[in-house]
Amino acid sequence: MSNTIQKNHWEKVYQTKTPDEVSWTQEKPQTSLDLINSCALGKEAKIIDIGGGDSTLVDFLLNEGYQNITVLDISAKALERAQKRLGSQAEKVTWIEADVTEFEPKETYDIWHDRAAFHFLTQQEHIRKYLQITKESVAGYMILGTFSINGPKKCSGLDIQQYDEPSITSLFKENFEKLSCFTEDHTTPFNTIQNFIFCRFRKL
Repeated sequence: MSNTIQKNHWEKVYQTKTPDEVSWTQEKPQTSLDLINSCALGKEAKIIDIGGGDSTLVDFLLNEGYQNITVLDISAKALERAQKRLGSQAEKVTWIEADVTEFEPKETYDIWHDRAAFHFLTQQEHIRKYLQITKESVAGYMILGTFSINGPKKCSGLDIQQYDEPSITSLFKENFEKLSCFTEDHTTPFNTIQNFIFCRFRKL
């Protein structure tokens, strides 16, 4: 699937569906918050949320006092919804509209967080680009949450790539040390269960 088709798909999703109508919505992203806080880098740490969309992670990070937050998403509509929700707080956040595989970071990040974006990369070329971008732009920690081998095979009508601990660790082993991996069930707004694997890595 081309990047243009991907973008059009996600713009339509965020234009036509409310948070309660998409599977990835969380009332509070507790696991992500716990993993970010476990890095113990302080409130000035530079954090980027990849595929953040209109996730409330940024709200909770701001409420906890984090000062350098960037949210990247392919969908302008998703970012617009998050900015509208945050109101004046949105001015404290850097917003980037981009496909992560075409992202050209102008700085390095202490924490790279990605819940449910990486598993949409099913082409080897796009995965290689992601690996290269994280190699160059992550200075500290990387947190990835993807569908596990016991999770869905599709999301939002798109094919995804499932992972387990060995497969995701192997992909990143040249540049990152795995610190922890675990699986977790996510209950969607419509009461179905999706099994995720979360891994926390440290840059070598």
